Amino acid sequence: MGFLDKEFTDGNIVITTVEDLFNWARLSSIWQVGFGLACCAIEMMATSASHYDFDRFGVIPRPSPRQSDAIIISGTVTFKMAIRIKRLYEQMPDPKYVISMGSCSNCGGPYWEHGYHVVKGVDRIIPVDVYVPGCPPRPEALLEGLLKLQEKIREERQIKKVYEEV
Repeated sequence: MGFLDKEFTDGNIVITTVEDLFNWARLSSIWQVGFGLACCAIEMMATSASHYDFDRFGVIPRPSPRQSDAIIISGTVTFKMAIRIKRLYEQMPDPKYVISMGSCSNCGGPYWEHGYHVVKGVDRIIPVDVYVPGCPPRPEALLEGLLKLQEKIREERQIKKVYEEV
């Protein structure tokens, strides 16, 4: 019995696919760029503070969209800001994820009906992966939205998508 045979007999072997390993690494370290537009941004900042501690889920805020996996849109999206949101989204590397936080970001909130300047949901500009409801949503709701995003990432099949495109 050689050294390697002895090393592997204690149950130290883990069998997985490369795709599952990449998904695990991707969901365990989500780098997010926050785009706070209104009162929901305060709740997003509270989620990153010490009481709720977004960092324990591996969510690290990044100042640049070119270093980010996810963008959290929180607050009222106006037509003026829609151009900037689209530009930030296009600068993010693939795979990229979007969390829409709050009623104003999800569907325009109470402002779209009487205001000509409010977009009726950020999903009209960029594709949204997870919606977090509320006005404003509590930090616990954003944490639940992050867990939903992690479930989605866990089930993704990136390698299969690449082969289908070729």
